[in-house]
Amino acid sequence: MTVIDIPGSKSVTARALFLAAAADGTTTLLRPLHSDDTEGFTEGLARLGYGVTREPDRWHIEGRPSGPARDADVHCRDGATTARFLPTLAAAAASGTYRFDASAQMRRRPLAPLTEALRTLGVDLRHEGADGHHPLTVVASGVKGGELTLDAGESSQYLTALLMLGPLTAEGLRIRVTELVSAPYVEITLAMMRSFGAEPVREGDVFTVPSPRSRLRANSARLRANSGGSNGGYRATTYAVEPDASTASYFFAAAALTGHEVTVPGLGTDALQGDLRFTDVLRRMGAEVTTTADATTVRSSGRLSGLTVNMRDISDTMPTLAAIAPYATSPVRIEDVANTRVKECDRLEACAENLRNMGITVHTGPDWIEIHPGTPHPTEIVTHGDHRIVMSFAVAGLRAPGMSYDDPGCVRKTFPGFHEAFARFAARAAQP
Repeated sequence: MTVIDIPGSKSVTARALFLAAAADGTTTLLRPLHSDDTEGFTEGLARLGYGVTREPDRWHIEGRPSGPARDADVHCRDGATTARFLPTLAAAAASGTYRFDASAQMRRRPLAPLTEALRTLGVDLRHEGADGHHPLTVVASGVKGGELTLDAGESSQYLTALLMLGPLTAEGLRIRVTELVSAPYVEITLAMMRSFGAEPVREGDVFTVPSPRSRLRANSARLRANSGGSNGGYRATTYAVEPDASTASYFFAAAALTGHEVTVPGLGTDALQGDLRFTDVLRRMGAEVTTTADATTVRSSGRLSGLTVNMRDISDTMPTLAAIAPYATSPVRIEDVANTRVKECDRLEACAENLRNMGITVHTGPDWIEIHPGTPHPTEIVTHGDHRIVMSFAVAGLRAPGMSYDDPGCVRKTFPGFHEAFARFAARAAQP
């Protein structure tokens, strides 16, 4: 059995950074993810005037419920959470002007549903280039709150940013969602908001987030007993970041593909991340999966069956499944993943392109990909600068030695040490 220590979750780390900045007091994050994305996020917080102290296994964030500094320029790098969460956080400031820009890759990714929602709430927000994209400027004067209708069918991050904003508004938020993708990520958000003292409520497609003022009106006695003195609706805390389930998918898939056994500590029955459900897909393909209170183990004979699977809610693991699909005994069809076309690259087409270059028959549609069994041959993987394409096709390379990448270093976005960690696993898997 191989035990793999996975770095902290990018999604959880980003949310924790937002919540810590908005909380009253100093929050300590245990085992946060160290990567380009999270470094960009902490750099952005520092530019906004928040205190950030980073130690090897813990970060300390000084929250400022009254808002950030009055003026700042923030570069969000490639990080979608950074580029969507930080302007939302800045909008809650009592006053100030904040300019946000990002990499060329991130400039191509959409923001419009989020920025239109902020404008509906009265935020003075101006796109400086193509409307709905970075760069943008936020002229903050606080956010009153109110009611919104939101289409989050392109990215759940739009909804997450607004939910986390809710306690920072004067009157709270009520959000009706017409479409939602990657719903488990929203459940992560709600759980983490509660850990920091907020009280979001979900009733079907409607999300209600009270502000401290609205909570006071509803139950002033309970607020006085429980608020801990927070003016921003969030309380500082010590928060442990669980391992990244999306990153774990590469090692789980590798175990299923090679007939080995992999255990990932820290991802157990109480894990927040929906991407752990990727192991259910592997189970359907023939792998054996065991999840205990504090770990998940995947073991396999190496023989995998094909299947048709809806991956709308775990779409970040779509490339992982696509990369091992040629080794299944029958076709693998992945459906309802249109949102993967607006990630760091068009992941659906990137997977199809690379599989075809490996000699595999692939068919695609607007929101689906079908991959037929074959014998992949090694090729240079066209990564499009996308970390998940590199890490997914590293798994395929376990049975097609000689794979290379046109940009292997893009894994720094979420797992700078991936190649070394995966090489160690591959060496163990090669042992009789």
